[in-house]
Amino acid sequence: MGTTWGTIGGVFGASLGVTVLVVVMFSLGVAAWARAGGGAPRHGAPRGRGDTVAVAAAVVCFAACLAIAAYGIDLIISG
Repeated sequence: MGTTWGTIGGVFGASLGVTVLVVVMFSLGVAAWARAGGGAPRHGAPRGRGDTVAVAAAVVCFAACLAIAAYGIDLIISG
């Protein structure tokens, strides 16, 4: 029984890629959320189209991070 270094390298590459993807998606979500003012309208002004788009982008980014994390947990638990 030998060690298949190519397979270990592939797993390392895939896990590194997914980790970078989650960090980038979360960072984009935080940036979009901050651009929208944290989801609250600024000083009682009505929310503009840019704020609505930024909130939607933040929600999509956070949902993608949650989906990736849930899939990883499902892979671990279901075996």
